[in-house]
Amino acid sequence: MGPAEFIVLAFPEEQLRVAAVAAVMGLRKAGVVRLIDGLVATKTASGAVLSAEFDEFVELRGLLAHREAAPLIGPEDVRESAELMDRGSCALLLVVEHVWAEDAAIAVRAAGGRIAGAVRLPADRLGVA
Repeated sequence: MGPAEFIVLAFPEEQLRVAAVAAVMGLRKAGVVRLIDGLVATKTASGAVLSAEFDEFVELRGLLAHREAAPLIGPEDVRESAELMDRGSCALLLVVEHVWAEDAAIAVRAAGGRIAGAVRLPADRLGVA
């Protein structure tokens, strides 16, 4: 298995943007990432935090049908993710495996090594707005 990551993709309204969801899910279809778990979180204008399973959304239905393990994203993850969200917005909460790195991860483990950590660099740090 390649390295896995928990990602929060926030959107400025309380409903998902279909084009953005399609682009992210296109990575899964292309085999770049494997979707391990996912939820949709909403932070209402009043500040209430809600979460929903993918199957509650037509555009996400069936994406986790292959899920083999118990859900990895829990209520505490939803609460922590909501701290990153504006009121009146929603987010995709995803646990993905970086399939593109699987061969390297296998080779590192076979050599007695391990993936000791990773740091996500913010886009503004890379000069991307």
